[in-house]
Amino acid sequence: MLFQIDTIALQEPVMEEMTQESINLWEMAQYGGWIMLILAILLAGACYIFIARLVVIKQATKEDKSFMDRIRDYIHDGKIDSALNLCKETDTPSAHMIEKGITRIGRPMQDVQVAVENVGNLEVGRLEKGLVIMATIAGGAPMLGFLGTVLGMVQTFYNMAQSSSGIIEMSALSTGMYQAMVTTIGGLIVGILAMFAYNYLVARIDRVVRLLESRTLEFMDLLNEPA
Repeated sequence: MLFQIDTIALQEPVMEEMTQESINLWEMAQYGGWIMLILAILLAGACYIFIARLVVIKQATKEDKSFMDRIRDYIHDGKIDSALNLCKETDTPSAHMIEKGITRIGRPMQDVQVAVENVGNLEVGRLEKGLVIMATIAGGAPMLGFLGTVLGMVQTFYNMAQSSSGIIEMSALSTGMYQAMVTTIGGLIVGILAMFAYNYLVARIDRVVRLLESRTLEFMDLLNEPA
């Protein structure tokens, strides 16, 4: 029984020491040096682009289900101005395409379709604004993390080379090793988050593209309907 009590008494200081020496994420990030600051800026930029594009894409998919029916009624009744006003009030990518097509009514059908498709391409390009930067962050952040790893290992070996006595203390190597590990983790986290966000936005934009293609075909069929 005495042996068990002594063992517990010896374990308690060890547990207290482990609790006291635990570090938080902020302290750990500081070991990464200036590369962690760049990664933080990249993460903030990726978050801003993601939120901004998500808002724009959500607005692009908002559309009154009766929009095309009203356009059809206006065109069949010869109320071209009313159809144009409806497109301007709706303010969506598909409405912008239809508006351009309405202004080309009376010209050859091929010219009307080309005009509608050109506006559609411009609208898709507006939705994709900033995605190149996000893709660059997704690919560049892990590389910056690996750069920090290399710099940390160089610092570690440099500290080892500075030991004239041949005795190497772990405290002299800890800074470089911390930088090597922390920057790798930071770069991978930023890169993974940016990659998932980029793929999600691309999937949402593909849905908008399919919607625009559907509206184009529906409008062209409307113009080909008998009066």
